[in-house]
Amino acid sequence: MYFYRSALAAALCVASASAFSVAPRASRILAPTFVTNQSEKIVNNAVRKMTATVTETEQTEEAAFSPMRPPITLGWDNVSSQLMDTFGYSAEEVAAYNTDLEDNKEALTKLYKSMNLCRAFENACNQAYMQGKIRGFMHLDNGQESIPGLVDYAIKNGDKKYSYYREHTHALASGVDPGAIMAELFMKQTGTCQGAGGSMHIFDKDTYFQGGWALVAEQLPYAAGAAKSILLDRILGISDDANIEKQNVAPPEDDDRISVVFVGEGGSQNGRMAEILNAAAKDNLPLLILTIDNGRAINTFTPDVAQNSDVYKMGEFYGVPGLLVNGLNADDVAKGGKAVIDYIRSGKGPAQLQVHTYRFNGHSPADPEHERGRKEEKSWARADQDPIKEFEAKYIAKGTFTEDELKAIRKEILADVKLAVKFADESPMPPMELAKELEYPDKADTDYNQKVAPAFADEVNARTISAEQMENVQAHIASLREKAMAGEISIGDAINLAIHEEMLRDPTTTIHAEDLQAGSSYDIPKLTQQTYGQSRAADEIIDEGHFIGKALGEAMNGYRPIVELMNTNFGIYGMAEISSAGNTYATTGGQFDMPMTIIGAGGTAPNQALGAEHSQPLHAYVMGIPGLKICTAASPDAAYGITKSMIRDNGPCFLFAPVKTMKESKGKLDLGKCMPLNKSVLLHEASDESTKSGNAVTVLTYLHGVKEALMSIDAIKEEGFDIDLIELRTLKPLDMETIMTSLVRTNKVCILDESTKTGGVGASISARVSEEMFDLLDAPVKRLCMDDAPVPYASTMEKGVVKRGSDLIEGVFDMCTGKW
Repeated sequence: MYFYRSALAAALCVASASAFSVAPRASRILAPTFVTNQSEKIVNNAVRKMTATVTETEQTEEAAFSPMRPPITLGWDNVSSQLMDTFGYSAEEVAAYNTDLEDNKEALTKLYKSMNLCRAFENACNQAYMQGKIRGFMHLDNGQESIPGLVDYAIKNGDKKYSYYREHTHALASGVDPGAIMAELFMKQTGTCQGAGGSMHIFDKDTYFQGGWALVAEQLPYAAGAAKSILLDRILGISDDANIEKQNVAPPEDDDRISVVFVGEGGSQNGRMAEILNAAAKDNLPLLILTIDNGRAINTFTPDVAQNSDVYKMGEFYGVPGLLVNGLNADDVAKGGKAVIDYIRSGKGPAQLQVHTYRFNGHSPADPEHERGRKEEKSWARADQDPIKEFEAKYIAKGTFTEDELKAIRKEILADVKLAVKFADESPMPPMELAKELEYPDKADTDYNQKVAPAFADEVNARTISAEQMENVQAHIASLREKAMAGEISIGDAINLAIHEEMLRDPTTTIHAEDLQAGSSYDIPKLTQQTYGQSRAADEIIDEGHFIGKALGEAMNGYRPIVELMNTNFGIYGMAEISSAGNTYATTGGQFDMPMTIIGAGGTAPNQALGAEHSQPLHAYVMGIPGLKICTAASPDAAYGITKSMIRDNGPCFLFAPVKTMKESKGKLDLGKCMPLNKSVLLHEASDESTKSGNAVTVLTYLHGVKEALMSIDAIKEEGFDIDLIELRTLKPLDMETIMTSLVRTNKVCILDESTKTGGVGASISARVSEEMFDLLDAPVKRLCMDDAPVPYASTMEKGVVKRGSDLIEGVFDMCTGKW
């Protein structure tokens, strides 16, 4: 082990030395000609292609290496033409962007400092990684400093910033403290996220730096949701106060905030890109999609797997303009990028920016590099494609700076980075207890009836909901309440009533759904868009991951989104987003709440006849996601009270309702009351006689199992037995107290489970009961769960997979007669 670690350290040292030494500048390669199966693209009098084969190259002996992905010759003249042709700028306006930077030594100095801070910081990270002070995965940004240079030059503090796992430099350029970033990488409590996030998860609420996301391209819909929150602020007339909490103060008239999302050109090939372009164009979102094009998807040469590398042109089909710039020229990136950003700030809608650049390091020090041409390309790029060297050469030659001036700047920057490392070194590690404290923003036993509504609710409603709309929704609410008092309200209507009450109580509540205008399948979002408008009640494209992701972005920015899934099985499309929603509060060190509620009909009823894909136990799939509160509701009163509580909770919640009884189950409601999110309910109590004689069983079930169990009680009693029937209204956190109270009386547990034998809900409950209450058991826990086979359509086969009331009757009989 010692030899391995020594060898690894030595190898990293060699890699570091070559990566960060200043090589003599080779003669520049002249514009090459490429061969491709795509049409040729003429860029600034040079033929630019997106594949690997160089057929003609004029080069000196000193620069004989021909990279798989040659550089582009793209000067300011070409950038100017793009801005005029694509973005509608005049020649005078474009010229002003040029002189605003080129004639401003202070701005150029700031740009140079920003790039050098990023380079020095990443060098320090590399050294600390070799020393074992930074662990896990780390992704360095050397060679791509023109992008954070643009951020420093043109992005404002109030803009929302969403990056991916290579985000150190983006955070630095956004104004996040270098010491706090370094401390986060060092696992220290003084880090941006108290040591909970690490290298791939830098967040800072004060600068609106909102990640640091580790799943490739997941950040795209989050940024769209953040952009939507800017529009919502303007529509509702609310804004952030000093504590970044919503207040009844309209944004200033010149509010020009935008959301910016960083993504690699490999990640840009993800389907989320098409979805975000569509959403951004449809809603005219103030969104910049910044593609960092280094030609490598991890280490893979991107054109090997992507037909179209002109990411900046993808938006043409949606009316979203794009600009291509050369990352070697930091000044052009800053000037062109600012023009694109100003286009968005002016209210003209979203835009794209693609920066052609090179990454000097591998994907991560922890990853091998086996892809063809990568090592040679890195060496060449360090010598010939370094934006910092290019800046120095250009502005020393122009006489803007002397070598001594730039040297003094670099010395100042290095001193700052050393202080950041020192701060991180000397900071304390976080306490072990912090991990559990960061599980939920609101404690499991929160009384949601005590939560205070926003003081501005009535004023915001008055200016955003017309008198006619208010009259219509109040009439709708009154009719639902009348049904509730008569015991005639359905589960779907009960949820709809709760949603309307909460959307009026708190105008920051929004809703997303498919078929929303029509009320979806069970009337859950009925009349929401007609009352609150398209901004607060959004009809969505048919991809749950996309609109769950947008809801996540809204939730990070002061809103309380509800997501209705027409069928919870469709949530499989959104597993990445659901997972990140669960992790966000903890990963950000408690900075960002995640008040998002997902509601849908699902589960698997006997004789459902929906086949395998509509009968999957998503409730079991998501139970392993940390940070989620997961509930079920088999009755209207449970659905109503739990929905209200979830909407008020500051963390991500998921409510499952039974798909086959959404309209069938009717009942009364305890109007206006929130239910706890950590309590199960005893629906039927076994008689004292049965418990004393050992003829009683604790039955745990949920969703359709509740109906099956209730219908089986008389048959069970006829056999001389009885049950404590507990509805598991909370799957996570699990209410062990209620289970134990019953088990003390019955000493036997049977679980009627609507999930599979392997990895199901019943498996988790059975394990906990066996571990924590073993001494109370007179028999092994009996699980009546779905078979691991997919659920068939035909009822004859389905009986062999899905358990029902008859199985429960038999199970109770077996347990009470010792046939287990």
